[in-house]
Amino acid sequence: MTAGITWIVVGVSRTAGLWALVLVVPALISRRRLVILVVVAGLVSGLASSAREAGTLNAELPPGRVTVIGRMVDDARSYGSVLQARIDPTHLLTRSGWTPWLGPRLAVTLTDPPIAVAGEHVTVTGQMRARSRLVRGDPVAGTIEGATVERLAGPPSPLFRAGNAIRRRVRDVLDGTGPRGALLAGFLVGDVDRLPADDVDNLRLAGLSHFVAVSGSNVALFLAAWFVAAGPLGWGPRRRAAIGLLGLALFVVVTRWEPSVVRAALMAALVLVGRVGGIALTPWAALGTAVSVSLLVAGHLSFDVGFQLSVAATSGVLLGSRLISRLGWGLAGQGLGITLGAQVAVAPLLLWHFGQVPLLSPVTNLLAAPIVTLATATGGAAILTGWAVPVALATRLAGVVLTISEQAAGWPQLDATGVGLVAGMIGVARFRSLRPLVTLAASLALVAWMLPAGPVRVPTLVFLDVGQGDATLLLDPAGSTVLVDGGPDPARLLAKLREYDVDHIDLLVATHGDQDHIGGIPAVLDSYPVGRLWHPGHAEGSDLYESLLDQAEDRNVLIDQPRAGWTADVGSFRIDVLGPARRYAGVNDESLVLGIESAGVTALLTGDIEAAAQNELGVVTVDILKVPHHGAATTDLAWLRRYSPSVVIISVGPNTFGHPHSTVLAVLDGLGADVRRTDLLGDIVIPVGG
Repeated sequence: MTAGITWIVVGVSRTAGLWALVLVVPALISRRRLVILVVVAGLVSGLASSAREAGTLNAELPPGRVTVIGRMVDDARSYGSVLQARIDPTHLLTRSGWTPWLGPRLAVTLTDPPIAVAGEHVTVTGQMRARSRLVRGDPVAGTIEGATVERLAGPPSPLFRAGNAIRRRVRDVLDGTGPRGALLAGFLVGDVDRLPADDVDNLRLAGLSHFVAVSGSNVALFLAAWFVAAGPLGWGPRRRAAIGLLGLALFVVVTRWEPSVVRAALMAALVLVGRVGGIALTPWAALGTAVSVSLLVAGHLSFDVGFQLSVAATSGVLLGSRLISRLGWGLAGQGLGITLGAQVAVAPLLLWHFGQVPLLSPVTNLLAAPIVTLATATGGAAILTGWAVPVALATRLAGVVLTISEQAAGWPQLDATGVGLVAGMIGVARFRSLRPLVTLAASLALVAWMLPAGPVRVPTLVFLDVGQGDATLLLDPAGSTVLVDGGPDPARLLAKLREYDVDHIDLLVATHGDQDHIGGIPAVLDSYPVGRLWHPGHAEGSDLYESLLDQAEDRNVLIDQPRAGWTADVGSFRIDVLGPARRYAGVNDESLVLGIESAGVTALLTGDIEAAAQNELGVVTVDILKVPHHGAATTDLAWLRRYSPSVVIISVGPNTFGHPHSTVLAVLDGLGADVRRTDLLGDIVIPVGG
């Protein structure tokens, strides 16, 4: 009975039935029975989605080195310096030969760029690691690491064959055109794998990254070109709708079914079908139906950031354009209304997920939008013809967008404090008698908020809010900087380092090789001078870990594998290496453990050590304790109770692992310590001197 109730609760939450009710009810529903039908359908979808996820995450996997045959789910993508793809296995090689094995979905990390793409059948050989997790919101049961991939056959679907051919054509035509061509490929098919990390970050900081998350405008341009190419075949509403639906299906495959594309394509498909049936769907009805259908088919989309932003932006565009049209501002005003509406609508989501919003993104979007449209249209002609002139023109236009993003990346970012400040100005300014005083105070506060932070005045520890991961900055007034771990997201880490005016790293520490600790470090090595790198030297490192060491060596960074007992002085910080005490079976227990001391204040950075390493580390008297492994249940509670820190840090973000665990929180509450969590407080800044 309890299990059944749990499934229902999980099902409802996974489906986000509220989305369906809010968007579909005002647009389409006029009878109660249809409301009930939508809710029941959402519940069934949620149950199916939850069951699939639970079955995948809890699946048993063959240990050791394996060889499997499977279908590529997606193209390989770069995560830091590691290439990763996903496969659905169909056969497993055993001692008796090939055995049918419809196993759970697996991640694959690759040593070399693969020769296979989405939809193709491949043979994969590598080391199986049973680590269940979500990859881009999709559950995988484990990872085949260091894999080699052999292509067996192309996709059986003609739609996939055509889509893959188009993607290859885009890559071939734009090969050798550098970052400009890489951005143009993003405009056309959402492929930004060859776009440098700095340019990706600049686009995000300028508020322009949505142009490479292929969406509504790209669908409209593609359909226009598709209908022109169809010629007489598209004459007549029924044939036009059929050809349009086929084109939309092809475009979804070409762009690799990104959530924003799915939303836009469904809206366009509904409009086409509605015209054939004589039903004139309003934009709101099309949006509501597209969102509801998407969530009923794939409930996990409700947790996808791209899907959330796409729906919010579309809603903002519809509201903004309606408001401006009523004001009669003309064509220029219409563009401003669309831009402002989209930016206002996505601002809460950007603040929630990323902690900041580009303050002047409406300006950058007004400048870039027509250039992106022209570049996309010209780029489509370039891909179709292969002529050098349109290729040169389209890449030059993409270069203009890169220039805009580079210039605008340094413009102010609006965080939660800034939002509160602006809201306060608007609210209080309504009282006329206080307007002069409020205007002066708000102006001074706004200037202070927009100024860079500047160097710290005393030694300072900063536990960065990097999501579900770890990253800790040690800042010294004289300018020395230590970074311990880098979180999972390179762009988020680089934004944090800029926020604290970091211009170099004296000591960079990778406590161990997991993605949530070192995923951002390759971007640091690319973007900053780094003096020295410490790492634990795992007996079996991950692909990302090994690539990180190779990258540091290529950049002539001094690399050390410190042992327990090592000591280093960086500025006013004394850093003692306390662990690992020996080699352990688990990678987490092999984390580097650091004792930090400055101005008489001590801190312990514990990486992800678990019970075995904790008990061999013993108890160290410290003022500040970073709880191991994001507060997971892998901590020995008796070991934790023996500490008496003044401040306890839990570095954690939104996750499906149950971090921090309730038992850990209960023990910390009993200790009476000041518990601070990055998921609740953001960056945790602790001055330790003065």
